[in-house]
Formats: sequence, structure tokens, C-alpha cells
Amino acid sequence: MSKKIAMIGAGSIVFCKTLMSDILAAPALAGCEFALVDVAEEKLRRMEEFGRRMLADNGLAGSVWATLDRREAMKDADFVVVMLQIGGIQAFEFDYQIPFRYGVDQCVGDSLGPGGVFRALRTIPILVEIAREMKALARPGAIMLQYANPMAANCLALGKAADVPFVGLCHGVQTTLDLISRYCGVPKEEISYTCGGINHMDWFLTLEHKGRDLYPTLREVFEKPEYYKNEKVRGEVLRHFGYFMTESTGHLSEYVPWFRKNKKALDLYCDEPGFGGETGAYYTWCKTIAAKYAERDVLKDEPTRIENRSVEYCSYILEAVATGKPFRFMGNVRNDGYIVNLPRGCCVEVPVFADDTGLHPTFVGELPPQCAALCLSNINSQILAAEAALNADPERIVQAVAMDPLTSAVLTLRETRDMCAEMLEAEREWLAYFAGKAIAPKPVISIPADCTPVDVPLDPALAIGKRFSTLIERT
Repeated sequence: MSKKIAMIGAGSIVFCKTLMSDILAAPALAGCEFALVDVAEEKLRRMEEFGRRMLADNGLAGSVWATLDRREAMKDADFVVVMLQIGGIQAFEFDYQIPFRYGVDQCVGDSLGPGGVFRALRTIPILVEIAREMKALARPGAIMLQYANPMAANCLALGKAADVPFVGLCHGVQTTLDLISRYCGVPKEEISYTCGGINHMDWFLTLEHKGRDLYPTLREVFEKPEYYKNEKVRGEVLRHFGYFMTESTGHLSEYVPWFRKNKKALDLYCDEPGFGGETGAYYTWCKTIAAKYAERDVLKDEPTRIENRSVEYCSYILEAVATGKPFRFMGNVRNDGYIVNLPRGCCVEVPVFADDTGLHPTFVGELPPQCAALCLSNINSQILAAEAALNADPERIVQAVAMDPLTSAVLTLRETRDMCAEMLEAEREWLAYFAGKAIAPKPVISIPADCTPVDVPLDPALAIGKRFSTLIERT
């Protein structure tokens, strides 16, 4: 079952190590060849050396080698795993700090809003390049497993511009099931569920334990302060919209307009530390980790023993494709009618089966209308962000950020334009395809105190309205 696995962005040490360890823990994938690639050579070589130690220390067959040449890594690959973060902590600093100065308070800032849109602008062109190189170089039918955020905008763009089998992967469903299991007091592995929606806003449409509906229990415990306190935003959305979804308070608070728009809302709903809603939580964490890795080789003393697999889907998908034994998971794919009340062509997160014939997304049907409406509020921005990246269109950047629910709750259109213009100038190092293009300013129109509106002749079809208004005034 030996397969070649190209891992793009292998300098992502923690994530690459996790996925490699998972794959090596699967007996059906014994003997795999790992081709690691990154632009950060020092981190890449550390990961290469650690991968070789994992093989040797666990007595496993296979090979690990690294290259700076992406095309070399993808040649004859069976799978291409993508875990990019273009611009690293330097670009992320602009994603977080510039919007914060304008009043847009982000907790995570990697999936929607100003931070998510600009991360998409940096990432989408590279993903499209990878897909086209993969089409030319990898084995026929090779599958891309896409982990880079912003997941939905990235996969939406891939669905428009790429011609390779791909699926976007996240662990939101798995980790949310842990919470549901604890809150409802039932083993995680005994919970049956159906999910549908978009990445980071996937709704548990059904939740059952041995045929018993778990929603009454979940709703009951969220009315208790000691449970509600942990997930205030998710709890509020459950209470008002009727369904539980797959992202933490910190993430979800950014995707809707109600919880981060002012100090009152932040103090009430986002007062827990870290990803419980703290301002800049993910940027602070990434900055800390980057500094730690810069100081020393953190893999040098890392245990190489391979034990249980993580919750990540990657190794199970590879195993299913290699063996033909089906594996069901939640994947991000182009919406080819899987959720009928979300736009065709957008990115949806739905149940997918993997086997030796490839990837098979399944039909969900209609989301509850209130859940679809919340998803649409995010999809509108994702569509515009993907178009901005695919067409190098500066105006689409402004429109994508303006349609973000949090930004629109905080900023005027002119403030949004000014913020986007500043972010584009700050991030040009990673946005070379916008060379020669800028976000045009829209100066304020000054209205003199004695200015009167132009008298525009009324359309005869509207005359009845005018007569009615006149009648009211006379009365």
C-alpha cells in the first residue's frame, strides 16, 4: 500500500508532525514516501530529520525527504497535503492590528472579516498554482487534502479554478462532539449526528444517543450558568436560532454582528480568556509559538514514539483510498447541489465518503432557513474574497470586507475602504499580483448648509403616491 505523500507547507512543525505521526500509525499505510516542501528551509530540515527519526525509532518502513522544489515533491504523488500560511506571523500582525485600530476587534481573524479576507488573498493564488502543478505532475486521480485557512474562501476558489479532486479538512466537528459529549453526559463514540453548513458554521441538524434526541438535554444545560459560561456565544446562538454549531465562542463571535461590535457586547459575551473571546487571542498565541521556535529546535527533544492517532481526518482518508474500506467524515467541497438553499458553487461542509474510487460528498438537502441565513451572511463575503483573488480586483476586496457581518456592524463604507487600502499597502510583499493596482479612495462629499436637493420630476406611475402624500398633508 506504499503511497507518495507530498506535504506542502511542512515547515508548519506542529501540524506536519501530527499528520505524519497519524499516517505512520496506520498499518495499511506502511512504507509511504513523504516528500516535504516549504520555503522556510531551516524549519523544513528540522521536520525532515524528525520524520526520519520517527521511522527509525519505531522500526517502520518508508522514507522522508525534503526539498524546496514544490514540483519535485508533487511528481508522481498519490496525495498532496496542503497546510500553508503565506506571510507567517508578519502578515498576521497586519491582519490583526490594522483592523483593530479601525475598531474591528478580532479574536482569531483567520477565516472571515478583514483578517480572513487578506489571508485568502495571500493564499488562493498559491493554492491554484499547486492544483495546476498537481494536475500536470501527480498521479492520475491524486487527491488534494486542503488544510489552509480561510477554509471556505480557499475551497470556493479551488472549486472555480482547479481541476483536481480536493477536499478541505477541519477538526471543528470532532472537537465540538467532545463538548456535546461532556455536556450531555454520553460517550462521544455513541453519539449519532447529521451535520451540514459551511466551515466554522456547520450545524448539528440531528443529535441522538441510541435513538434518543440529545437536543432537549443540550438546550437544558445551556440554561445553567456553569455550562453557559464556557461557550456564551455558541450558547446564545443555540438559544435564539435553535441549533448548535461547530465553532468556539472566539471564532463564532467574529462571524456574526452581535457579540464584538462594542465594549458592552465584548464584556458581556467575550470575557473568557483565549479562544473564549479574548481580543487577539490567536495572534498572541501564534506570536508566542513563533518566538519559541525561533529560540530553539523544539523537535530536538520531542518524543518520537507513535501511539494513537489524533482527531484529524487525513490519515483515515488516505487509509480508505488505499484499502477501499469506506471512511465517512465532514469535508469542505464545492456545493454541487448538496445543500439546496445555499448557492451552487460556494463551499459547503457536508458528509463525505472516501474509498478506493475517490471522494463522494453526500446530499444534505435544505438547512433550516435561519441556519441557511446565517451561512449566507458569511458566504457572500467568501464569494467576493475569492473573486478578488482570482481576478486581482481591488474593488472586490473592499466589497468582501464590507459584507463581513462584524465589519459592517462597526465601520462605515468609507472607513472600510480606508482600512482595506491600508492593509493592501502593508501586505504588498505577499500580494505581488496586485502590482500596479490600488484601492481608490472615495473622498467625502461636502454638503453646504444652504444646499437643497435637486427637484427630480416624478414618474407618472408614482403620481398616486404623491397625491396620497398631499392628501395626508391636507388632512
